[in-house]
Amino acid sequence: MRLRYTLPVVLPLLLSACGDSFTPVDVYMAQTPECKDWQDGSRFELPRGISVSTTPPVTLPDGGAEFTFVYLVPRGERALFQTRDFNVTQPKGPVLAKAKLVTFYQRTTNSAPEIVESIPKVPDMLIAGATGAETIWRVRLRVTEKLPERFDVVPPAFEIALHKYPMRTFTYRYFPERKAYGLCR
Repeated sequence: MRLRYTLPVVLPLLLSACGDSFTPVDVYMAQTPECKDWQDGSRFELPRGISVSTTPPVTLPDGGAEFTFVYLVPRGERALFQTRDFNVTQPKGPVLAKAKLVTFYQRTTNSAPEIVESIPKVPDMLIAGATGAETIWRVRLRVTEKLPERFDVVPPAFEIALHKYPMRTFTYRYFPERKAYGLCR
């Protein structure tokens, strides 16, 4: 008899103790004001095994660039985009341009790379496919405007399991010796 009255009081306390303890690290990629060191890639871990990674962009002849972001979503998980904008900003500053979508596609990790499902716009959310351990979501973006010597790219933030998480701000600069834009730390 006593258990019947105790459970309604104890259960909410137990559920609140299972709160989200995930704290993202290195939300802003640049560690120094100079951001002088080239970096071959960057991976940002989110809760529940979800991640986003990128490599240096392809520098376009007109001063713009093409960026590729790869999201990994484990089976049974999903992530809701808070916006659909991939903004190019001044370092920790205002928006300079909105990157335009070139391609957005998905495939499971166990399917052939040639077998992909292309999506015409940035979707509301990323949902893992049931046929593979992880689903790869690859987004390719283009900025045709001439980019400054240093800038940031800010992908949309996520909501995962009813919690909102910031996204890493990826930092880039022009490396004259390579004649290309690259990730920097």
